[in-house]
Amino acid sequence: MALAAAKPLIRRHAEIGIFLIGAVLIVVFATTSDGRWANFYNIGTILQVTATLGLMSLGVALVIGTGEIDISVGSTFGMGALVYLWLASQLDPAAAALAAVVVGAAIGLLNGLLVTRTGTPSLIITLGTLMIFRGIAIALTEGFSFSIPYSARKGWSFSALGGSELLGFNSALYWLILALVALTIVLKAMPFGNRLLAVGGSAESAHSRGVRVDRIKLAAFVLCGALAAFAGTLEAGKLGFADGSMGRLMELQAIASCVLGGCLLAGGRISLVGALMGAFVLSSIQSYLVVTGVRPQWFMLLLGLIVVLAAYGDRSLRQWALRK
Repeated sequence: MALAAAKPLIRRHAEIGIFLIGAVLIVVFATTSDGRWANFYNIGTILQVTATLGLMSLGVALVIGTGEIDISVGSTFGMGALVYLWLASQLDPAAAALAAVVVGAAIGLLNGLLVTRTGTPSLIITLGTLMIFRGIAIALTEGFSFSIPYSARKGWSFSALGGSELLGFNSALYWLILALVALTIVLKAMPFGNRLLAVGGSAESAHSRGVRVDRIKLAAFVLCGALAAFAGTLEAGKLGFADGSMGRLMELQAIASCVLGGCLLAGGRISLVGALMGAFVLSSIQSYLVVTGVRPQWFMLLLGLIVVLAAYGDRSLRQWALRK
């Protein structure tokens, strides 16, 4: 009876699957790590990683909702970090962060214009811009890293941008919560949310009903780029340095977080909370492999296996819920 009653809930809420899988993994990790995983310090570290990855995942979820994909967010993340650190030596950290976000939004705008104006698949366009901006970042740093000057590590703005903790958690976590609330309001209480999902469900149908498809896609790409660059800014503020490889492979993690969280790659369905839960699950898996002393040679292999199993379990759960 309880299982039958759960079916409608799982059908209505795509993120339920990843919540259940996350709960199972938490129990397994906590009971098999001799207290090294389930402690306040380690959970705080996991949440820090989740915060930056989660911000990227929110932006990627918006693009996925339109039926497109953005795999350039990893290099946008790195560009945001480098711009922030470069300008923080000359401007107030708040102004430097704003400039980094503008750069990220500009990259998103470029992606959106290339996709909507040329008709080229977004996978190809963003693969190209991923390599372009990664190449720019490597050329700018010339193999070295940018560091934030000590003179800029003072004041409220640096503390608010990942440079300090509040109640034991890095400030990036509070920015993530703020972004989640703001985007939820935009998607649930404003026409933009319905239009975005309508475009992802059927662009032709949405256009016939007066929705400006290209504008919706442009807005999604711009928001995605801005969030990725801001996540890079927060990561740079936390670490105090960045190099040309910063953000490498994070685009794949962000997409995996969205898919695990119930976002449909074909478009038309997203879950912001699910995407964040997916980011938390990925961060938890990485942390567990580290604290249990998995050798570096096996790290990526085991991470990939667990992600595949989690994705398969989530898909199987949804198929079971849809079965009459």
